[in-house]
Amino acid sequence: MEIKNKVSDLHFPECPIRNVIARIGDRWSILVLLTLEPSSRPMRFKEIQQQIPDISQKMLTRTLRSLEADGLVRRYAYAEVPPRVEYELTERARSLTPLLDNLVEWASDNLSGIIHDREKFYNS
Repeated sequence: MEIKNKVSDLHFPECPIRNVIARIGDRWSILVLLTLEPSSRPMRFKEIQQQIPDISQKMLTRTLRSLEADGLVRRYAYAEVPPRVEYELTERARSLTPLLDNLVEWASDNLSGIIHDREKFYNS
């Protein structure tokens, strides 16, 4: 079975960091994980979408499926009318979220300096 979205490098084909970072380092995955993190209960699709208003339905679906494939998100589908689907973080994802929280804190602490340096770099 072929793994979709697997990142491989000709020189380092077994490098785990390239594969993992390629999956969680996309535009939406970290935001979805951080959105699900504080919830003590599974969240419905629309709840997640409301927390990330600039993500399209298609991209949220694709991101949730990728995170589910990697064992970071658990999906619950209920046979109801209308259908109800909920998502929550797995234990693997919960072990990742403190690292993401540190990244968010670092980004908040350094954003103004980074923006200043970018402006200086591009305007010189």
